[in-house]
Amino acid sequence: MATGVDQAVGMGLVLFSLALFSYYSVWVVVLPFMDGDHMLQQYFLPREYSVILPGIAAVVLLLMIGAFTAAVVWMNHKPKKVD
Repeated sequence: MATGVDQAVGMGLVLFSLALFSYYSVWVVVLPFMDGDHMLQQYFLPREYSVILPGIAAVVLLLMIGAFTAAVVWMNHKPKKVD
């Protein structure tokens, strides 16, 4: 059973993910069809970053998964017995 703190942290993560998804969706889907001098354009980074930032995040995620896998394999490694 989840405690109140667990539920609050979970709800915070869900809300953060929803905000990030909404921001990125507007940035990638809506802004290319708006004029360059529109007021909404000032709240977003240049479009080049819409490809660069997720690419960097993917590389960091893959590195973290690889490091975790290497650590688990290294910790569970049993030395061979020498007779």
